[in-house]
Amino acid sequence: MKLIVNADDFGYSTAINEGIIESHLNGIVTSATAMANMPGIEQATTLSKKHPSLGVGIHLVLTCGSPLHPHVPSLVDNEGSFQSLKNFNDNFHLDEIYEEWKLQIDRVISLGIHPTHLDSHHHVHAHDGILPVSLQLAKEYGLPLRRCSKDDSDFLKNHQTTDQFIHGFYGEEVSKDQILSLIEPFATTNQTVEIMCHPGYIDAEVFHGSSYHYQRVKELEILTDRTLREELTSLSVELVHYGHLFKE
Repeated sequence: MKLIVNADDFGYSTAINEGIIESHLNGIVTSATAMANMPGIEQATTLSKKHPSLGVGIHLVLTCGSPLHPHVPSLVDNEGSFQSLKNFNDNFHLDEIYEEWKLQIDRVISLGIHPTHLDSHHHVHAHDGILPVSLQLAKEYGLPLRRCSKDDSDFLKNHQTTDQFIHGFYGEEVSKDQILSLIEPFATTNQTVEIMCHPGYIDAEVFHGSSYHYQRVKELEILTDRTLREELTSLSVELVHYGHLFKE
């Protein structure tokens, strides 16, 4: 089994960036996805260049922060910020999503990152109405795309992705036993598997901007547990990132 451990939200803030790097250098995180529109993106870029063993993809955003594009009215609220997840609806214009996401991808590339793959904040790339845009951009840039369910194989059969995606390592009850129980069913297979995570420290931006804050510190503690890496090794799990699986 080849396992990608991807830390979402790279670039959200300094504290999250530092937590992701810690979980890579001293833990099992192999990959991260960068948020081009968030205040920590430039620091995330600098850190990724210092630690090239971390695969870095792009975390496409529609529900956090503000757009890079100056005119995407169907995607923003009265303040000009993206709609929050709870207010996200089907009134979006696909051409606006395409233009905004293209800017996000181009910004990450312009900062010197060679992206390994695409995914999205709150999994909006897999929304039924938005998936065609996600697939189009993945094809245009030649990048793998995160799958979000077992039912999307028809959509992704002509696109590079993993055999499995695990989203269950999240929430109040995360633990080392939980992450092992999620991975173990695939450990004796030849499948490629991605599991998402959200490690980080807490700063003002995280505390005030995200409802998922102290849980990030708990995830960081679990992901850097020395015995976790040892147990994965005993299961013959090979830790990789998308760049190892899908090379040009």
